[in-house]
Amino acid sequence: MSSNAESGRTSGSGSVGGSGPTRSLWLKLLALSSAAAGAALLVTAVLAFVFNGGYGALSSLFGGALVMAFFAISLAIGHFVGRNNPSGAIGMFVATYFVKVVGFAVVLFVLGAPAWLHERWFLIGAVVCVIAWQAAEIIGFSKARLQIYSDPDSQEGGTHV
Repeated sequence: MSSNAESGRTSGSGSVGGSGPTRSLWLKLLALSSAAAGAALLVTAVLAFVFNGGYGALSSLFGGALVMAFFAISLAIGHFVGRNNPSGAIGMFVATYFVKVVGFAVVLFVLGAPAWLHERWFLIGAVVCVIAWQAAEIIGFSKARLQIYSDPDSQEGGTHV
């Protein structure tokens, strides 16, 4: 391995270009997290079917689908708000979280638990989905390229390296 500081051949002959921020970060996270949670949820549903039949599988799918809907709303809000007002996205996340928690609680209390619901598999499906979704989001965020500083304008007359 050589560098430009050492004598000998240089490491590269081409210029190094800059890369901008990740385009559509929230939608990429939504796709990645949905795929991971969906795959984990399908495995859970198969296990639920083996141990408790169709109602177990349906219960785990129902629990996981609620979790996925809960998280997907936030990422969709982040995408639409973040395009026009990136700094306002966090405030919208907080407001959306409050509305989601209250909304989901009202829906669950008003509708109640269906007679076919297997509580244990509902909980297992929801927990598996949360873990898979959050792990995928962490991986997605860790690979995202977030631009911290603005690129200099070519109109400024400054020199660019």
